[in-house]
Amino acid sequence: MAKLNTADRGKIPTGEFALPGRRYPVEDEAHARNALSRVAQDGTPAEKAIVRRKVRRLFPGLKQEN
Repeated sequence: MAKLNTADRGKIPTGEFALPGRRYPVEDEAHARNALSRVAQDGTPAEKAIVRRKVRRLFPGLKQEN
């Protein structure tokens, strides 16, 4: 997974973020995995559910834990 700099992050469409406020980019499978990991550490139960739904919709074959 390539690290996103500010310019590259700004180019990602808003719809490719899991949460409002352009939080947790999920534009590819690597970022989706990272979003799941980060929200598991720091997210509220509601945020976790939203991120999981978004990742499941975009990447149905991606194995999700918890």
